[in-house]
Amino acid sequence: MKKSVWFVWIMVSFIALNTACSSKVTGDFETKEKTQKHLDDVINVAFPIFDSVPKDMPEVEAALNQITERKIHAKVKLLPINFGIWIQKTNLMLTSDEDLDLLVVAGSSNYNDLVEKEQLLPIDGILQKYGRDILNSMDLAYLNACKIHGQIYGVPSIRDLAADYGITMRKDLLDKYHLNIRNIHTLDDVEFLLKTIHAKEPDIAPIMPAAISFVDTYFQSTFDPLGDSIGVLPNFDNQLIVVDLYETPEYAAFLNRIRKWYTSGFVLKDAATTKESRYNLVNGNRVFSYTAYMKPGYQEQETRSSGLPMIAVNLTKPVATTSNVTNFLWSIPRKSRSPKKTMEFLNLMYSDKNIVNLLDWGIEGKDFVKLSDHVIDYPPGVSPTNVGYNLDEAWLFGNEFLSYVFNGDNENIWNQLKDFNRTAYKSKALGFTFDPSSVKTEETAVANIISQYKPGLETGTLDPANKLPEFISKIKAAGIDKIIKEKQTQLDAWAAAKQAK
Repeated sequence: MKKSVWFVWIMVSFIALNTACSSKVTGDFETKEKTQKHLDDVINVAFPIFDSVPKDMPEVEAALNQITERKIHAKVKLLPINFGIWIQKTNLMLTSDEDLDLLVVAGSSNYNDLVEKEQLLPIDGILQKYGRDILNSMDLAYLNACKIHGQIYGVPSIRDLAADYGITMRKDLLDKYHLNIRNIHTLDDVEFLLKTIHAKEPDIAPIMPAAISFVDTYFQSTFDPLGDSIGVLPNFDNQLIVVDLYETPEYAAFLNRIRKWYTSGFVLKDAATTKESRYNLVNGNRVFSYTAYMKPGYQEQETRSSGLPMIAVNLTKPVATTSNVTNFLWSIPRKSRSPKKTMEFLNLMYSDKNIVNLLDWGIEGKDFVKLSDHVIDYPPGVSPTNVGYNLDEAWLFGNEFLSYVFNGDNENIWNQLKDFNRTAYKSKALGFTFDPSSVKTEETAVANIISQYKPGLETGTLDPANKLPEFISKIKAAGIDKIIKEKQTQLDAWAAAKQAK
């Protein structure tokens, strides 16, 4: 897409953290640095992109290296990889002889998996020594949420580290039918709105989920998924008692509501299978609204992405879970031949405004022009369709709060995001990461069944009256109870260790 820290807290905490850090890890790292100094001049950085590699990427890399050579005496090699092959490609890079020093780890389960495979370096020690700007800009609660087995293997970008949920709607249709968004507070209010749109615009689907699930894009506001939603924590507390989401009455009631919407013609008919983006569907006059998890600035973001004025209404309060924080992390592979230089570069991504904006927006005067000290726009004759560099990933590259604000967005957006993160309710299990290795067979079997039923059930396409019992029966036979028992055991141990500190 931060600079919201309590410096004293971080310093006190990391004195203890650094003391606890393994001396063997520190020694191995320092030995590696001494024996491979000749390789310190290049830092290989892998990160995901949504589209093809921008044509101005070489210029961005060259401009970046002008800064890094002066500041840390190292060059950076940018390795953009399409999201569609991200996991496959990075897994290959981690297990081959290909040089890799810094990469994005996407998703809590992938993070845990790479840690358990010992492919990521525990960075507590070098973070303390060479990542001071990261520490000074990071909220301690969110940084600690990245710990696995008491050590940090990745740091989150400073972005929205919590989520609230709501509905995003086309402003033109709201205006056309004089619909007052101040009356929208609950799902009942949403339902009334959908009924109105359906009556007025029968050829337009009133709603769809931003992804293939209304649960993921709204109902998840009622529970901590504890990583994979196979065993969840209701109300982000529940006295740390893990339950089977799919057997809860709340889940059944929500599916019944969504099924009612679907049979009433409110939901996009192919919501469970469509490959088209919500932006294309909205812009193509096929959909009026969608549910999604949100953040400050979401309305402006969706307006820009869809090409139509959009109105976003929040229906829930912001909550932070481990999944929110560890959704995107910057990690150093154990195979990195220059961890010190890599951490020094990562530190610059959280402190150097020029580096952040190069990675976010490209070359000033060519890819963007400044309208003020912190507001930018496209140069004359340049647009989103022909700009040479437009990753649209300011949330990824280190400290988003150092990024310029694009013209049309709220100029106060970073202060709003700071408050959003600071005031978000933090799940009682914030910092817990489930290790499924002991129940891997069961988890794979259950996950496969979930993938079969989830799109249909959670878009209203399938009737929960008969399909939900069938679904529950199958995941029970596949071993979901064993997974939940193991997750409870690990959560109890995590809570006890936290209490003992």
